[in-house]
Amino acid sequence: MEEPVAPSVEAAREEFLAALRALDRGLDQNIERAHRMKRRISELEKACATGRPISEIIPQEEAPLIVELLTQSTETLHEYGSHVRRSEARVLHGEGMPMERIARLFGVTRQRVSTLLRGE
Repeated sequence: MEEPVAPSVEAAREEFLAALRALDRGLDQNIERAHRMKRRISELEKACATGRPISEIIPQEEAPLIVELLTQSTETLHEYGSHVRRSEARVLHGEGMPMERIARLFGVTRQRVSTLLRGE
């Protein structure tokens, strides 16, 4: 199997650093979502303690619902995490690290690293 051609090491390095900065912003968003979810949990526990049915409580919950906040948090981590993984694989490979070593570091197969290097 032919090794994918890596971008210049400097370009790969800049892409990786940009991906880390974007992840940092995404984590800030998730921290805010986590705080909102914790407040909602407390509110829901209090509402449930009154004995009201959950089917009455949830529709009255302020939007977005906890389940929506969870989905947004997961999507944020997936999006930014994918970019970090791809760019990190590219910079490591561009600096000469073999795909097998990257695979061991990432806990994935060599084929997965090849896919990351192709940008899929």
